[in-house]
Amino acid sequence: MSRTAVSELDHLDDAAVFRQLQAAKRAAARDLLRDPVTLARGLDQTYRMRPHLRVIGEALVGLEAGEYDRLLVITPAQVGKSTTVGEWFPFWWLCVHPEDRVAVTSYSDDLALRRGKAIRKYIGEYGGEFDLSLLAGSEAAQDYDTTQGGGVRSVSLGAGLTGFSVNLLVVDDPHKDRQEAESAKMRERVHDWWSSAALKRLQPDRNAVVAIQTRWHPDDFAGRRLEEDGRLEDGGRWKVVHLPAVADPKFGPDPLGREPGDPLPHPKIPTRNRRALRAWWADVKKTSSVRDWHAIAQGDPQPAEGALVSRDLLRAIRDGITVVEPQKIAVSIDPSGGGRDTAGIIGGFLGADSRVWITHDQSAAMSSAEWSRRACMLAHETNAAVIYVEWNFGRDMCTLAIGTAWKALQDEGRIPKGKLMPMIDAVHAKQGKLLRAEPIAQQMVEDRVRLRGMMTDLENEWATWMPTDADSPGRIDASCVLVYGLIPEVNQGAIVHAPLPTSPQPGQFGRGGQQGGPASAYGRRIGK
Repeated sequence: MSRTAVSELDHLDDAAVFRQLQAAKRAAARDLLRDPVTLARGLDQTYRMRPHLRVIGEALVGLEAGEYDRLLVITPAQVGKSTTVGEWFPFWWLCVHPEDRVAVTSYSDDLALRRGKAIRKYIGEYGGEFDLSLLAGSEAAQDYDTTQGGGVRSVSLGAGLTGFSVNLLVVDDPHKDRQEAESAKMRERVHDWWSSAALKRLQPDRNAVVAIQTRWHPDDFAGRRLEEDGRLEDGGRWKVVHLPAVADPKFGPDPLGREPGDPLPHPKIPTRNRRALRAWWADVKKTSSVRDWHAIAQGDPQPAEGALVSRDLLRAIRDGITVVEPQKIAVSIDPSGGGRDTAGIIGGFLGADSRVWITHDQSAAMSSAEWSRRACMLAHETNAAVIYVEWNFGRDMCTLAIGTAWKALQDEGRIPKGKLMPMIDAVHAKQGKLLRAEPIAQQMVEDRVRLRGMMTDLENEWATWMPTDADSPGRIDASCVLVYGLIPEVNQGAIVHAPLPTSPQPGQFGRGGQQGGPASAYGRRIGK
């Protein structure tokens, strides 16, 4: 307390001073109870507030206020969601509603017990500041009461809620791992528990549910709840806070207002250090399987069966070692448009082994000004002879955008002034998505298409796109156009002339590549 504040109390008697100090203490306590994140930050000096935790905290306040009664939080692992939602939020709730009964559940008794111990510790250490205290004799770590009539029970899914009325239910990681989430039997156990036990313990006077989880499977706890009850914005019941590791427009407006490709904050990395954040998530992506990256990090699990191309096949055609001489190098573009924000940009070459090697994937959500510049830079860096572009959304616009971008990059000094622009070959798709994609999938089966190493996003699109899907992602379309341009005989249709090829740079692709070798001229056939 400052000297000025002390002097202002000098004229008061001891009782009046005590009352004023107690009032100040209560006011400070009310400030801390603004939301669970503020409470955690104010009481625990090791708690690291980050923008995504603030978003989660605001959603939890909305749950308590009755704006919705179901909240689902989806984030990657180890970003602070469980500590915030599974420990600090129940403590905050009891500070606000000390008479309520809180149940914290998880896939295992050990994890649930850990959450229960943390909440009890907070009540013991800080509860007095908020008129919250444990009932004498409540010693069990997984089941204890407050003097105001409330209580906490922490148990694994499927056990321990009998006879316990629930005002707040916290579901923390309902699935242990991928193995359990992949098991239809184990998933049904979780769904049955939700229907037969969890919902039956909720009380009519006040009830709220918050679920936090890492996604594993399309029909996991989160997937089934959204399928059955729907999202709030669609007229359903669940408020969803979806925070992928890397922002992606396919998930709708980002809760943090991130631009496509921006990284998620991390409690152990300063928010301002964007380079470190990008490096961290890039490393997570690099060291994860394609499937795990999209499910665990992006919160977007995909079916394992029924896709046009299997993940096993995609793994089999990865090859970053074999030395092969490029015969014709190309860049392929599926422009953004037609209701999709992602532009597909794929680079590759036809090798002396008669295979198409896909070497680059620079697809992203981009405007025409952005995708044209990126495609031109890729063509320059790989010494491409041709740029294939699908012009279903406007041939003149596409070719003009590429030509304008090439000239602008030369004016900026990023491409040498004297370097000729590759031939622009505009392709009009006359066949449907499936009819165009199936022959390319067959070329993968026949080992005529290989990937120059792991390409996480491209592989995921091929491994999850279903023949029944109305649309196909940009990476699939761009890779189809690339293969048709370089080995057009896989498709039956009209023959058009390809641009004259250029010789590749020595050693451009693979190790020990040799200079020389004529570049083969190929015609193109476009499906009817």
